[in-house]
Amino acid sequence: MTIRLYDTNARQIRDFVPLTAGCVSIYLCGATVQAAPHIGHIRSGLNFDIMRRWFEYRGYDVTFIRNVTDIDDKIIAKAAERNRPWWSIGYDNERAFNDGYTALGCLPPTYEPRATGHVTEMVEMMQGLIERGHAYEAEGNVYFDVRSFPGYLELSRQELDNLQQPSGVGETGKRDPRDFAMWKSAKPGEPTWATPWGRGRPGWHLECSAMAHKYLGTAFDIHGGGLDLIFPHHENEIAQAKAYGDDFARYWVHNAWVTMAGDKMSKSLGNSVLVSEMVKTWRPIVLRYYLGTPHYRSMIEYSEESLREAESAFARIEGFIQRVVEKAGGAVEPATDVPPAFAEAMDDDLGVPQALAIVHTTVRQGNSALAADDKEAAVARLAEVRAMLGVLGLDPLDPHWVGETDRGEDLHGVVDSLVRLVLDQREAARGRKDWATADAIRDQLGQSGLAIEDGPQGPRWSLGPR
Repeated sequence: MTIRLYDTNARQIRDFVPLTAGCVSIYLCGATVQAAPHIGHIRSGLNFDIMRRWFEYRGYDVTFIRNVTDIDDKIIAKAAERNRPWWSIGYDNERAFNDGYTALGCLPPTYEPRATGHVTEMVEMMQGLIERGHAYEAEGNVYFDVRSFPGYLELSRQELDNLQQPSGVGETGKRDPRDFAMWKSAKPGEPTWATPWGRGRPGWHLECSAMAHKYLGTAFDIHGGGLDLIFPHHENEIAQAKAYGDDFARYWVHNAWVTMAGDKMSKSLGNSVLVSEMVKTWRPIVLRYYLGTPHYRSMIEYSEESLREAESAFARIEGFIQRVVEKAGGAVEPATDVPPAFAEAMDDDLGVPQALAIVHTTVRQGNSALAADDKEAAVARLAEVRAMLGVLGLDPLDPHWVGETDRGEDLHGVVDSLVRLVLDQREAARGRKDWATADAIRDQLGQSGLAIEDGPQGPRWSLGPR
């Protein structure tokens, strides 16, 4: 058994060999909490949640760090715009992110450090970099000297002579315009911390280098994040950490975006779909299916049609599970092992689409067993399905999802009584061989969003696709 991952730095899929046998250390760039999360933000956390679950299934002890960037230019700008303290903006949005992660079934990280809690570590790193000749102070700012680090831009494969480094307001005194800020001097109305070079606040890139060092040491296995972070964020993280003396990350794994009309979903483009609003319309487990089942390196073009397709596909899985549980007369525990073809797909760069195909194949086999009244085979297939869905965080019988409300679940009993009255009329029509009326009733129920299935115990209904 060898797990293989696409390493952005190597531009190829590599066999995963951990630094410590049986252990995996992962650092994921988490939320920058200037605004509430859209589904593009949550996709990254969800993709790495699946990675973490697969490593744990394979028997690894996983340390998973997902940071919170609770101070940066955008948070300060948002605070000024709303006339609120910067920390209150960050706190509210951090809670919104955690609510989103929880709603979509992401396991909590091992540690979730905030940037503002690690200024001491940042100052220590800057002092070390200045002593080694990789950084310098200018007018209260501290900059990284990119020409001092020969490996700079190896991740993004850019040419230094062509580089245009993003710069913020007040970044004065640079020796080279391509140098980037690790520390920004104090400005009126901004939060500040004391340092040997005067009061100021941290730069974005320094935060992650310092927190990764704090929680994972001088070297760790996997650094993750969205494609948009490769430059400048991850490139600058590498420069700081390695110039400081760390080996840093051995594998770089990046997830693709959720797009709308071909553009990356973002607040600045005004095309975001907030998680807090989406879960009012769509079941969270369906959103997880929609966001988590494409390959993590594939773009997701958002549309309601594709969400409806995901809802319908997941409904077929849930319908099978419910039928077998009813036939078995009780709970069916997940199998100890997933099918070999599923494991092979997941080992190959987390091939969730191929693994999901095995889930649907097993569901079809289970439905065939139900049709043949083969209870033993149906139960065996359900056990396999539950094992596979558990790895993906999509098992509807898992305690996290049990009791999940779905479009007025509190009215289920009322709806059931009303639907039963209509189904009784349909059964009466079928009894007198009035097939036209029976079919018309079924079609009308379907147009109302109800799926009707005839079985040995009589007709049953469920919420169909929208």
